[in-house]
Amino acid sequence: MTQPYDKLKSLNIHLPPVAAPAAAYVPFVQSGPLIFFSGHIAKKQGKPWVGQLGKTMGTEDGKQAARAVAIDLLGSLHAALAAQGKDLTHVRRIVKVMSLVNSTPDFTEQHLVTNGCSELLGEIFGATGAHARSAFGVAQIPMGACVEIEMIVEVA
Repeated sequence: MTQPYDKLKSLNIHLPPVAAPAAAYVPFVQSGPLIFFSGHIAKKQGKPWVGQLGKTMGTEDGKQAARAVAIDLLGSLHAALAAQGKDLTHVRRIVKVMSLVNSTPDFTEQHLVTNGCSELLGEIFGATGAHARSAFGVAQIPMGACVEIEMIVEVA
C-alpha cells in the first residue's frame, strides 16, 4: 500500500462512498488539476450530526465533527480520483479548506473546531496536506448540522 492508504489503515479509517447530493448540485467538479468539493456536512452514525457550538456542543465535540467531515471528504476525493484510474497518491496538495460552523453569536472558536479537519488532512498527507483555510461561524447549516466543510485539491 501507499503512504496515504497506510496512514488511513493505521488510524483504522475506512473511506465512505460519496454521499448523494441533498439538493441541486454535484459532489465535486474538476477544472484542470483542481478538484472542487461541495460542502460536506458532519454526520454521526450516517445521519446529520445536529448541534450548535456554544449552545448544545463544545469545541472538542465540534472538532470531532470536523474530523468526521474530513473522512467524508477523503471518501469523495478517493472516488473522484478512482473515476480517473488514480488514487490518493496522486494528490499534489490540499489547497484550501473552508469551514462553516453552526454556532451562537458569542462562540469564537470556529478555528479550533476546524482543526479537527485540518489536523487529519495533515496526518494523512504530511506537508502535502498543509492548506490555506477559512473558518466561519454561521447561524444555521442545512439539516441542522453542526459543521459543513468544502475543500479544493490539486492532483497530478
